[in-house]
Amino acid sequence: MSKIRAAITGVHGYVPDYVLTNQELETMVDTNDEWIQTRTGIKERRILKGENQGTSVIGAEAVKGLLEKTNTNPEEIDLIICATVTPDMPFPATANLVADMVGAKNAFGYDLSAACSGFLYALATGAQFIETGMHKKVIVIGADKMSSIIDYTDRTTCIIFGDGGGAALLEPTTEEVGVMSSILKSDGSGAPYLHMKAGGSRKPATAETVANREHFAYQEGSTVFKFAVTNMADVAAEVMEKNNLSGDDISWLVPHQANKRIIDATARRMGVGDDKVMLNIDRYGNTTAGTLPLCLWDYESQLKKGDNVILAAFGGGFTWGATWVKWAYDPK
Repeated sequence: MSKIRAAITGVHGYVPDYVLTNQELETMVDTNDEWIQTRTGIKERRILKGENQGTSVIGAEAVKGLLEKTNTNPEEIDLIICATVTPDMPFPATANLVADMVGAKNAFGYDLSAACSGFLYALATGAQFIETGMHKKVIVIGADKMSSIIDYTDRTTCIIFGDGGGAALLEPTTEEVGVMSSILKSDGSGAPYLHMKAGGSRKPATAETVANREHFAYQEGSTVFKFAVTNMADVAAEVMEKNNLSGDDISWLVPHQANKRIIDATARRMGVGDDKVMLNIDRYGNTTAGTLPLCLWDYESQLKKGDNVILAAFGGGFTWGATWVKWAYDPK
């Protein structure tokens, strides 16, 4: 009997209309365009504006586009997994809100929190439901409204992050395509270097925590950079070695869009040229769980059936990982 694999049969992304440029940031905080571009590669990022606009808006728009382009009835969806660290609220899950917004009445859903590695974790999890034969149509979302937890007086973080995300449809196949192999890792000792200080059960919100600006993402940039450069590059190389893949075998590297220097280091470690690296950090910044699906959406027209694609990410927690996907369809 042929092995059932989880094939990505469609991807779609969404970014808000509002563009926050480096030039506008110069008017808000002590920074400048040259400094930002030199250190991160970012020129602009998108921001979700308006009242009652949460991550579910990003997720729902991505899923609506995905359902339309794959000609999928929302009532056929079995499961929705939403990777995010900026849920609309602690509960219910943003995945449940998205399901309601798109009419996926027969789907159950839940959120998954793994910071910038969230989409990879969700993809590996969703693939299991397909591979076991339990479900036929699973949607995996990676989306974040990072502007909701960013301190725009902190120049070390506000230049990096933006809002956006994407979604992928997983369906069963017996062909040699789909989610082939994943290596996922985490190390909780990294928490002090990248976290949100208050707002959880350890330190609930009080007037004091709000006054002390503790409900924003906190990052020790140099420490996180060192961990990310090493671990994201190493795990990408590890998944290749595990599956006897060389740089020549790889059609595309899909790296988490956190920092251009980290992306370059990962590509070098894998032996992959710049022409094989998906890049949109200049336009969207770091959308956390949203970066990988946004890249797939941006480059979908260049992907061909059978392409070997390596997705790699590193995030707060620390979390990191890499997944080998053999692309399942030609440009539509």
